[in-house]
Amino acid sequence: MNTLLTWLGNKDIENMKLEQNAAIAALALKSVVPFDKIVILANHFEAHWEPFERFLKKRLAVAGRPQADISVQMAHIESPIDYPSIAKVTEKWISKLSAEADTLSINLTSGTPAMTTLSVLIGKAKANTVFVQTTPLNEVSTVEIPLDFGKEYLRSAAKQMAQGAASSPRLDLAFSDLTAHSAVMKQVVAKAKRIAASEVPALILGETGTGKEMMAKAIHKGSLRSNKPLKTVNCGALTQSLVDSTLFGHKKGAFTGADKDYPGLFEQAHQGCLFLDEVGELTAETQVKLLRALQQGEITRLGDTQTINVDVRVIAATHQDLIQLVSQGKFREDLFYRLAVGIITMPSLKERTDDIPVLVAELSEQINQSASKHPDYVSKEVSEQGIKFICGQSWSGNIRELWSTLNRAFLWSDAKHIGEIELSQAMIKKPQTEQSQQVALSYHDRVDIIQLTDNYQKNYIEAALKASGNVKKHATQMLGLKDHQTLSNWMKRLGIETEK
Repeated sequence: MNTLLTWLGNKDIENMKLEQNAAIAALALKSVVPFDKIVILANHFEAHWEPFERFLKKRLAVAGRPQADISVQMAHIESPIDYPSIAKVTEKWISKLSAEADTLSINLTSGTPAMTTLSVLIGKAKANTVFVQTTPLNEVSTVEIPLDFGKEYLRSAAKQMAQGAASSPRLDLAFSDLTAHSAVMKQVVAKAKRIAASEVPALILGETGTGKEMMAKAIHKGSLRSNKPLKTVNCGALTQSLVDSTLFGHKKGAFTGADKDYPGLFEQAHQGCLFLDEVGELTAETQVKLLRALQQGEITRLGDTQTINVDVRVIAATHQDLIQLVSQGKFREDLFYRLAVGIITMPSLKERTDDIPVLVAELSEQINQSASKHPDYVSKEVSEQGIKFICGQSWSGNIRELWSTLNRAFLWSDAKHIGEIELSQAMIKKPQTEQSQQVALSYHDRVDIIQLTDNYQKNYIEAALKASGNVKKHATQMLGLKDHQTLSNWMKRLGIETEK
């Protein structure tokens, strides 16, 4: 049996009154295989239902086509654009008719976009459905939907998980209004608030992954320029050929490919803020131009001779030791002091263990939200044991490393509670190699080499015990010692005691 399922459209009714065909009639008359049954769904025009049935049957009878089983059925929907109620009716009729028919044709021309969309989504799940439509001239065609919605959904959900894991963590909750729980972060926040309220340039220092960009955004948000643009650029990602054009702009014809004038980030950030991440990567030539922009408030586009006045507050950041770069002649001293007016040093994660539970909770929420659309994903949380384990690690990559580790742990495990085992398996093993340092001594210098080596051993043993949760067996393996008795002997000799 060949069945047609369709919604009753306004055009179908209007053309009936004119004794003309519209989508439904055209499909019924021109289908290659005649329809044995036609079901028409409607929620309005009730006075025209019987006239439309008679109109359609008459047309089919004249054409010598089946016309005994044609009916308009009441569709109980909230409105022609109410997706939930339309989905319920569509699911009911497609399931019923596809089970009865050899082929179920679904009309995509009549009805609202919501009706068409849900007909496609639900109809694609049935093996014996085909989709048909008509043109304004009542030409009939079969529609190929080139998608497997099930596979596409899984692919999209998996991609969402991957993008979430690869992106930077958003720490909205933990840093809402620049608040923190640890004493060190409270001090940093207090200083940041003072700097934000001023107009001075700011320099944010700190290890990789400590949240320097987030602090820059917070300073901008708390400043008098918050309603103006904040432009961001990673100086380390720009080649020398691009850095001047990116920061200061260029004129048409300044170089090959410069087919129009381009305003640089300084112009784009006029009256707002410009965040220069990894400012220590700038070349000496660009440092000179940046100094001029800070001192005189003016820039010159590449390939131009005319100066442009700009009003921009610069916030810079780096993980490098700028003082050392200055002493090495790699960073201009005058530029350093221009930038280093409001200095903020972001603490490492190991310095703010009181913040870790809050950070873990928010990062977990972000991972769960990103992966929630995947049908096989189980929402997870880190257990108290897991939090304790996290607090014992060094996290040289700081929040970024923690974010990455949590993503792996959540991905690899089906458990709802992530603990020490899952987290330890997700951590990347980084071999600790001793960096050779040249030792220089003067003739009359004296050192206590025994004390130096004892302190060196003590520091590493305490770090291994902390990271292993005071499990001597694991700490022994971390330190490369023969057995845990050797470790116990060293601890006794060095006066190291563990928590009971």
